[in-house]
Amino acid sequence: MPQQMMRLMAGLLLIMTAAAGAHAEEMKVGGGGAPVDCILKPVKEHFEKASGISLNLVYSSATMSFRQLVNGELDASTAGLPYADLLAAARKENIIVNDPAAYIPTTIGKGKIYTIVHRDNPVKELSREQLKGIFTGKITSWKEVGGSDAPIIVVLSKINPATNAAYRKLALDDAPYSTDILDAGRFEDLRDKVASTPEAIGFGPVTMLDGTVKTVGTPEFSRPIILITKGKPSPAAQKLIDFITGEGQKYVKE
Repeated sequence: MPQQMMRLMAGLLLIMTAAAGAHAEEMKVGGGGAPVDCILKPVKEHFEKASGISLNLVYSSATMSFRQLVNGELDASTAGLPYADLLAAARKENIIVNDPAAYIPTTIGKGKIYTIVHRDNPVKELSREQLKGIFTGKITSWKEVGGSDAPIIVVLSKINPATNAAYRKLALDDAPYSTDILDAGRFEDLRDKVASTPEAIGFGPVTMLDGTVKTVGTPEFSRPIILITKGKPSPAAQKLIDFITGEGQKYVKE
């Protein structure tokens, strides 16, 4: 009899757990690069425990996730650049936003952009002027900036348009990037390409940094990281915003 009772209680517990899981609130948030890797992923587990809301992260890019928000596929999207710049980037990708004012951007953090080179590269610092010359293709040899007599290979992550746009604005005065570049996928791929290519240089968020590459000293380049909702943030979205800007700050990476 006790065993039967224990089995009955265990069954009821399983049913109650399944029912609770079935009714758990879920929030779907999209983005790429810095917003996901530096903020959303680090706070995800802690936010879910604190709020009881399941955070479903959809990795893409700033413009693609904004398109998904416009299409009603996400509860919120994120981007590592100001909202006006995001709209400009969206227009370039033929993303139609009939009423831009209907979307509310909220700043949830700041993302620094780091410049990296191969760890054996002797160059320790680069000025803003030198960076502009390198990434626009006007400076083509490391010798011109105090390095070895070797060609410079620029590595860009084309699937992260927000970071590219921010760096272009902050470091290059909005001048276009050189067309002679080595294309990379995610920032981890960019880091791996720089790590395996002695002449390479690239940039990205703090999560890209590790012992396989060297960070070059530069002026500080940082941009706002925003979370966008259609209309006023829902109660769930507001809880996420409050958590990130409050208790979650200790988990955020810059």
